Amino acid sequence: MTATATPAAKKSTYRPLELFDTDRLLDDDEREIAATVRKFVDTRLRPNVGEWFESATLPRELAKEFGKLGVLGMHLQGYGCAGTNAVSYGLACMELEAGDSGFRSFVSVQGSLSMFSIYRYGSEEQKNEWLPRLAAGDAIGCFGLTEPDFGSNPAGMRTRARRDGSDWVLNGTKMWITNGNLADVATVWARTGNGDRDISGFLVPTDTPGFTANEIHRKLSLRASVTSELVLDNVRLPGSAQLPLAEGLSAPLSCLNEARFGIVFGSLGAARDSLETAIDYAGSREVFDKPLTSYQLTQEKLANMTVELGKGMLLAIHLGRIKDAEEVRPEQISLGKLNNVREALAIARECRTLLGGSGITLEYSPLRHANNLESVLTYEGTSEMHLLSIGKALTGQAAFR
Repeated sequence: MTATATPAAKKSTYRPLELFDTDRLLDDDEREIAATVRKFVDTRLRPNVGEWFESATLPRELAKEFGKLGVLGMHLQGYGCAGTNAVSYGLACMELEAGDSGFRSFVSVQGSLSMFSIYRYGSEEQKNEWLPRLAAGDAIGCFGLTEPDFGSNPAGMRTRARRDGSDWVLNGTKMWITNGNLADVATVWARTGNGDRDISGFLVPTDTPGFTANEIHRKLSLRASVTSELVLDNVRLPGSAQLPLAEGLSAPLSCLNEARFGIVFGSLGAARDSLETAIDYAGSREVFDKPLTSYQLTQEKLANMTVELGKGMLLAIHLGRIKDAEEVRPEQISLGKLNNVREALAIARECRTLLGGSGITLEYSPLRHANNLESVLTYEGTSEMHLLSIGKALTGQAAFR
């Protein structure tokens, strides 16, 4: 009789993404980056996030810690930036948002909006002046595009820049600006004329006379994040403050596309953390003398959420590979942002139900994630605008108006 090997013992339980084996789709460097950021989140951020959320604060010193971690502008080349690929950047965003959307928002605005606008459209002098400091977290940046009356329609902006000799003078108001009160430099977009292409970007040091940042208080979402109104009252800048390669609305929109890509991954971090929290809680919570996880309705919820999380992860990695090939299109990013944020929000809400009354406290993350995702759902393009972007790609007809 031929002896047969005893089969290896099968693992009895899996974490949600283990069922999809998505780590198999990553290389060693990508897995190491994700693990490094996750460790930082677990040891430095997660123990404090409840307090920061409740007090509506984000310590400024985190900027230098993010810089030391290497996540600020990490997908940019040179100037002190890490120069990673897009997938690695996405994974870092996912791990940061597993801690809180506020952490990912800070890194996203710093790297994909402030730094990218300088990297893509700035002069060499502007790059050398700002990018190394921003990459290290020695300086903080923000991005002023949205206005009180013009969110989804930035082409209607009222902020104006007029020539006065060799200077520019800026007047206007920007709204919902992440990092505004923390920033040392603001990338501000303004009209220089009446044509569609008469929109330019300007680097505004925040200590410039006439520049004011007013923090927005009483927020119900993104509380561990600084959100501000920017007021520009006859802010005088030298001609060298203008971003020389930025012409028209396509420039700021390309920056937004960079930030949206981070959200495609980041939102999954909030969903994954919510789901893992709910699984752990339900496994230890006894209802009618047995664990909550032993009930069919509970397992149905967990299974459905895991399927949506895994599908979103596969989509994110696929879009990341296309982006690394420099072939990703804006409507593809819209598809990823629309799907993954929408499903992440649904997952966070459903997870809260499994926690019952405990789920409304800051001891557990799902409702905090759900509150944050309400903002993520509408910033960097509302779901409606992303639906219309996809619709235009399918039909060839713009239905924005």
